[in-house]
Amino acid sequence: MSKVITSKKAPDAIGPYSHGNVFGELIFTSGQLPVCKEKGGIVDGGVAEQSRQSLENLRSVLEAGGGDMNTVVKTTCYLANIDDFAAFNKVYAEFFTTECPARSCFAVKDLPMGALVEIEAIAYRK
Repeated sequence: MSKVITSKKAPDAIGPYSHGNVFGELIFTSGQLPVCKEKGGIVDGGVAEQSRQSLENLRSVLEAGGGDMNTVVKTTCYLANIDDFAAFNKVYAEFFTTECPARSCFAVKDLPMGALVEIEAIAYRK
């Protein structure tokens, strides 16, 4: 049986989806855009600032589901421009410092709201 995750810290969904779902001991998150809940839009700055905000949003969803950044086993990351890969990696490494999760990273044509990055994860509950 799955249970919907709603994080009070993450921005509201911009469509008909939840922040994530818990199924058994697994957490599946929706893609987290670099939207600041307080601002109500994409954070100012480039890919580094947007990556940091997406990862903070991801953290809050994981915590609402009973996990954290250390319980992540897989991420899927989407970049609007593959030339941002190195800058993205630098920020990503601040959040995943040891025993990094498996990861796929793709350049895509466009992301919602004109974002430069979107990140989703699969994790386990503590």
